[in-house]
Amino acid sequence: MGPEALSNILKDIPSVEDKNLIVGFEKSDDAAVYKLTEDIAMIQTLDFFTPMVDDPYIFGQIAAANSISDVYAMGGVPKTAMNIVCFPEKLDMAILGEILKGGAEKVAEAGATLSGGHSIHDPEIKYGLSVTGIAHPEKILKNYGSQDGDILIVTKPLGTGIISTASKIGEASQKAIDTSIELMTTLNKYSGEILTKYPVTACTDITGFGFLGHAFEMADASEKTFILEKELIPYIEEAKEYAQEFFISAGGQKNRKYLEKKVEFDNVPFWLQEIMLDPQTSGGLLFSIPEKYVGEIMGELNKLKIKSSIIGRVENKQDKAIIIQ
Repeated sequence: MGPEALSNILKDIPSVEDKNLIVGFEKSDDAAVYKLTEDIAMIQTLDFFTPMVDDPYIFGQIAAANSISDVYAMGGVPKTAMNIVCFPEKLDMAILGEILKGGAEKVAEAGATLSGGHSIHDPEIKYGLSVTGIAHPEKILKNYGSQDGDILIVTKPLGTGIISTASKIGEASQKAIDTSIELMTTLNKYSGEILTKYPVTACTDITGFGFLGHAFEMADASEKTFILEKELIPYIEEAKEYAQEFFISAGGQKNRKYLEKKVEFDNVPFWLQEIMLDPQTSGGLLFSIPEKYVGEIMGELNKLKIKSSIIGRVENKQDKAIIIQ
């Protein structure tokens, strides 16, 4: 669902005050966080969706990586996961077996335990996980808290949604598909573990609302403006060509509509706008950090196979939440 529809609904949902609920849905954060003891907070999240690739095993991997990602975005460690399955009654159950196998392998890679789940018959395949993680209550990463002068960093290139759209109509190259799959199946565990060693001021993961949608949530909740440099935005090489050919999704247009009065594009080409609005599946982490730590953290992050990118800075709140120049 688009961010505009969700925000309109959620504002009327009653909330119950609980001093131990560290993070609820008020600021559109990535997961709920509940303090259990002085040293342990529980992180809860869930996610599921329809296939974006034809291979059921790879779909299972992607869906699991995406579901687990919110725990890393909160600075936590995943501990248990439960399958959420919607599967057509007439389809071969071996397909479901491959989906669950792919998911289980990603849960194991994350160091969590697959502990059960729930399934129903449905005309369309859907799969994901409900995930529980833990973190220290005082070390939770939230999607707000960015400070003036902070540097903004993203840990994966953008464009997986556009590649998926091009693939569905037979226009994506195998190289683009392979690159996209590698990004989507890579856990945010590895970059997330590095982030927890530094004084990160705010963090989120990039999923259905696209890079700009989640960046807006961070900027708005932090009451700051994010200044982004268009030349620094990382993306899958082929996504530029496919965006120029208008291989774009309805989700991206919903994101554009929601953000049209919140984002300023300063001579940003249409294709790059679409890449930044593109809904991502199992996207990277977007975070802010004081400038003095940038060299050290980038040195660690760029030892990983998937490279991170400095993309901009945080400034005092202006008329627009995000300015791309």
